[in-house]
Amino acid sequence: MTHATVEGFLEGVTKTFEMLHASPADVPVGAAELATAIDACLTCVQACMACADSDLIEPDVATLRACVAINLVCADICDATARVLSRPGQWDLLTVRDQLVTCVRSCTACAEECDRHAEHHRHCAICAEACRACVRACAVLLENESFPAPGIPSAA
Repeated sequence: MTHATVEGFLEGVTKTFEMLHASPADVPVGAAELATAIDACLTCVQACMACADSDLIEPDVATLRACVAINLVCADICDATARVLSRPGQWDLLTVRDQLVTCVRSCTACAEECDRHAEHHRHCAICAEACRACVRACAVLLENESFPAPGIPSAA
């Protein structure tokens, strides 16, 4: 399958990595890993929204209600995560870590729900793949030593 490109854009290429390098901010994690996580979150947003839309026009829509709801929540969380990750110059590392953990949890739940329907609905299989890719990309960031260990921060 070939994909058409729109003039000025290359197939499969985003400006995420380039924008991170153009920023004067000191990125506290690897720029390549950060760009991968941002792009994975945005891909997951699109996959979840498209899956929910497809679920709604399936003949067996009643069996897909939970899938629609989980897809929409996952899309919202991934969107927020991509936006937070895109602003590393003003990060609160505890907040970013917690957002990544939330994203991993939501994507895991969404992938599990989509897997229940993947055999009969190709869009669910594709969405589950996108969710798992997002989990992997966010997990790589969470392994970075810049993020503090989980726990409740003490008040100063």
